[in-house]
Amino acid sequence: MHVFVTGASGYIGGAVATRLLEAGHTVTGLTRDAATADELARLGVQPVVGDLDDAGTLAEQAGRADAVVNAADSDHRAAAETLVAALAGSGKPLVHTSGTSIVGVGTSGEADGTIFGEDLLDPDSGWEPEHPVRRARLALDRLVLAAADQGVRATVLCHSLIYGDARGLPRDSVLIAALVRQARAGGVVRHVGAGTNRWSTVHLDDVADLYLLALHKASPGLFCFVENGEESFAAITGAIARRLGLPGPRPWEPGAAGDVWHPEFARHALGSNSRVRAVRAREQLGWRPRHRSITGWIAGADLGPATHQ
Repeated sequence: MHVFVTGASGYIGGAVATRLLEAGHTVTGLTRDAATADELARLGVQPVVGDLDDAGTLAEQAGRADAVVNAADSDHRAAAETLVAALAGSGKPLVHTSGTSIVGVGTSGEADGTIFGEDLLDPDSGWEPEHPVRRARLALDRLVLAAADQGVRATVLCHSLIYGDARGLPRDSVLIAALVRQARAGGVVRHVGAGTNRWSTVHLDDVADLYLLALHKASPGLFCFVENGEESFAAITGAIARRLGLPGPRPWEPGAAGDVWHPEFARHALGSNSRVRAVRAREQLGWRPRHRSITGWIAGADLGPATHQ
């Protein structure tokens, strides 16, 4: 296939593009930065310089491709609308990237036992998250899924906390990078509150494998959580402290003096619980993830220098 990938220079999109190339597919990749175009070309990706607001470019590239992967931004509604309109009636696959922050519970770093199933995105489900940003993302996911009624083989892959080494251009996992930045800046590894809050996790290589399966096998309108295990932020930050050779982890309240995290990000991402189960990916797509331990990966990861700044 010829696959158009948005966000090809990013953490997820780069891994997906690389995996597609390994499988023998042709990849055209959208990147906002002209400086990365040559780097993508060296990887074997045919670069297109543009952004998600460029509806003409998105529609043109989607029309030329056999399939589309939207991995650039889980919250850019206009781009999703453009891609759906461009693919309407074609029967082509559209795999859209979402994230399990939509089911985030709690903000204080305390554990919560709620585990979410994939039926919350079924057409007859009236479930809505409380936070307005999460409601907007959920509405976007539903818009993409509804494209199945317009002749688009639409799939939404909703990722948990992704870890692993970048497979395209050098990039970092969002949440792990935020914890490491704080540790480097403060000289002590921190977590929000007690750090007993838990997130489901998944390795980047397993994520890339699932995109390949979804492009080939997903039925129209399929919503999948993506996870293989879970861990507390106390355990994650403990592994970071050991890897960097820094004190901690220690609790930190959002908004405290010297905090490098935005308070909203600290509460609703690093301080929340996001626990899901990826049943459909395994049962309907035959996904068999190989990696399970985020702390094991951290133990051997290159997290960069641990100097206090």
